[in-house]
Amino acid sequence: MTARVLVVDDVRSNLKLLQARLSLEYFEVLTATNGPDAIAICEKGGCDIVLLDVKMPGMNGFEVCRRLRTAPNTAHLPIVLLTALDRPADRVRGLESGADDFLTKPVDELALIARVRSLTRLKFSIDELRARAAHSAEAQAQALKLDGTERGRLLVVDEQRPSRERIQGALSPYHDVILADDPGEAPAMAREETVDLMIVGLGFGAFDGLRLASQVRSQERTRNLPILLIADPDDRPRVLRGLELGVNDYLTRPIDRNELLARVRTNIRQKLYADRLRQSVQESIEMAHYDPLTGLNNRRSLERRLPAMIESARERGAALTMMVLDIDHFKRVNDTYGHDVGDCVLKGFGAQLQETVRGGDLICRMGGEEFVVVMPGVGLSEAARIAERARRTTESRDFVVDGAASSVSVTVSIGLAEWRKPWDSAELYRRADRALYLSKSAGRNRVTQDAA
Repeated sequence: MTARVLVVDDVRSNLKLLQARLSLEYFEVLTATNGPDAIAICEKGGCDIVLLDVKMPGMNGFEVCRRLRTAPNTAHLPIVLLTALDRPADRVRGLESGADDFLTKPVDELALIARVRSLTRLKFSIDELRARAAHSAEAQAQALKLDGTERGRLLVVDEQRPSRERIQGALSPYHDVILADDPGEAPAMAREETVDLMIVGLGFGAFDGLRLASQVRSQERTRNLPILLIADPDDRPRVLRGLELGVNDYLTRPIDRNELLARVRTNIRQKLYADRLRQSVQESIEMAHYDPLTGLNNRRSLERRLPAMIESARERGAALTMMVLDIDHFKRVNDTYGHDVGDCVLKGFGAQLQETVRGGDLICRMGGEEFVVVMPGVGLSEAARIAERARRTTESRDFVVDGAASSVSVTVSIGLAEWRKPWDSAELYRRADRALYLSKSAGRNRVTQDAA
């Protein structure tokens, strides 16, 4: 994996060393010697990750980090602080300023490369979600609203009981903590408990914490779950291997309580941001293929799915019938009671249609008062019985509408056409629509079959 890495340091020898090391790993390296230049590069979208020195004249690394985190275009950008400061309080300050990690100089090159790769993987995933949710300004703004105070749901997996209880004690005032007494049950718990972060201790005897992380990453429901490793100082090779497997973060024992809290906040903030983007993408998909008034499929959904349904019928030699329904004289409902009442009737009719047809049938609102039902595996005679049931149910029902002086009664005209091998989806719809026209011409409130 390659990425554009921005290295920011006022000492040019440090820049050259990091540039050479990163270039050997085929990263594209950009450099800056001060905070304002670094911010300008980031705001133009010039990099995928920032390696930022803390001690710089003018604007230090903490301030650069804070400014990048509060700007919409850079709020999601991975930032790693590099400094000679090595106290837990310094690491906490860096994490609280918005950094994703804090590495102490002299930097362990293998750890740095592993961290850069891990964070750029996360960044590329977020970028894809941002691109797919680009229509939603509200979704893009969510990063600025997440301040790290959100209460998360955490799963702690540590074979050492004193260790997991200490972690629970540190985190419980701020988050909901679940303890996995049996590490073997952790993957199932992660799926069923809907957690925001899993904390895994590597000090297992018979159970391998990295195998647990791999299992979590391989399952669809937990693929995006952040994982924070707790490791002993001599566990460096396994930590690096964990970062390659997709682990998000790590801490070494003895654990500093404040650093633990800061890293948990950072990981939960990242997850919630990604979750909101995914929700926005899902909503955009629903908006594209579902009618917002009735919740049924829309015309675009029919156009997308009907050819595949026809091809399936062709391959299996099965029947497929289309039913087109149009509420009679619906304009009178809107003119008499108003469009709000008309909308209530449309929603009620859509719900009634769902109860009338089978669960596997495709129900669409085409727009206005026209609906379409595609019934795979159903021939014309059976479809006629279903259509007649829908017509009778509509005729006998009073749609009770809040705000109307009385209930509203309507009838429906229906046209049916069974697919024939030479037809495509457009011809099937044309035949069913023509049958609907014949129902209306014959006086409405009736079912007509295509005469093909």
